[in-house]
Amino acid sequence: MSELPPLLLGRLNHVGIACPSIDAAVAMYGRLFGATLSTPAFDLPAQGVRVAFIDVANSQLELIEPLGADSPIHGFLKKNPSGGQHHVCFEVKDIIAARDAMRERGATVLGTGEPRMGAHGVPVIFVHPRDTGGVLVELMQEPEGAH
Repeated sequence: MSELPPLLLGRLNHVGIACPSIDAAVAMYGRLFGATLSTPAFDLPAQGVRVAFIDVANSQLELIEPLGADSPIHGFLKKNPSGGQHHVCFEVKDIIAARDAMRERGATVLGTGEPRMGAHGVPVIFVHPRDTGGVLVELMQEPEGAH
């Protein structure tokens, strides 16, 4: 295998948390931690989920609720009825270069392998947890002017 240049991950953008109810999760984070919703819930039908964001000091929590039985989150919640950490998301400078680097390094990019539009309105890919120490990793194109 040829020498690969290092893929430098950008900042941790968010931690995805699957939940049976975004409203109940927001109430819990508010009651326990004083957190407030920064982005109201909205549907992402192409991904089968409803999402909302809570800002924390240096990142965000993405609350993810299934839109129906076909949602990938529905399957997660069958195994974890109370919900739980679903994925971590890192920013990358170039999503296509990141995807290609993942493939070159033997990691499985989920779905078709083509980036799809994520909750922040930028392209994303997911890397299979069997290749990342059991953690589902989302890589997202760094939003323009975000930092």
